Amino acid sequence: MSTTPAGWEGILNEGETILWQGRPGHRLVIGVGQIAAMIFGLFFSGFALLWMILAAQAGGFFWMFGLIHFSVGLSIGVLPPFWSAWSRRHTWYTLTDRRAFIATDIPLMGRKLKDYPIDTQTPLTWDDGERGNVWFANEYRKTKNGSRKIPIGFERIPDARKVYDLCRKVKSSAE
Repeated sequence: MSTTPAGWEGILNEGETILWQGRPGHRLVIGVGQIAAMIFGLFFSGFALLWMILAAQAGGFFWMFGLIHFSVGLSIGVLPPFWSAWSRRHTWYTLTDRRAFIATDIPLMGRKLKDYPIDTQTPLTWDDGERGNVWFANEYRKTKNGSRKIPIGFERIPDARKVYDLCRKVKSSAE
């Protein structure tokens, strides 16, 4: 008889056991970086709105060219904090005695399951708080001037210290 939990058949390796499962907090959180982006986006869309009003007074449909700028400004100013909360609402976390899993099921983008091995080379960090973070990997994303490092881990979890301690035990048992 298999000891693999239902739904994990074919995903977990032989003898791999689940130590913890959880979900991130999905409350709306607005950070300092997002406030700056929101101000810029709202200023951008406000300028586009002003331009559209002035262009509409001249007559014709030329004012409609401002709609794309208005939309882009709104999406820069309003979307990021809501997208972050919405994507966390569709995310699940699992920690086994060998790997960390991050599963997402975002409508129109599909289901994704990524696993990250926890071994002696894994950079473990922990941010405490009401909803803490446990970081165990890094991803590099291209930018206009090169690339930037993005931390990967369990974000905004209520029992971050406990999960961090479990990750440390997994890391030390990998030696």
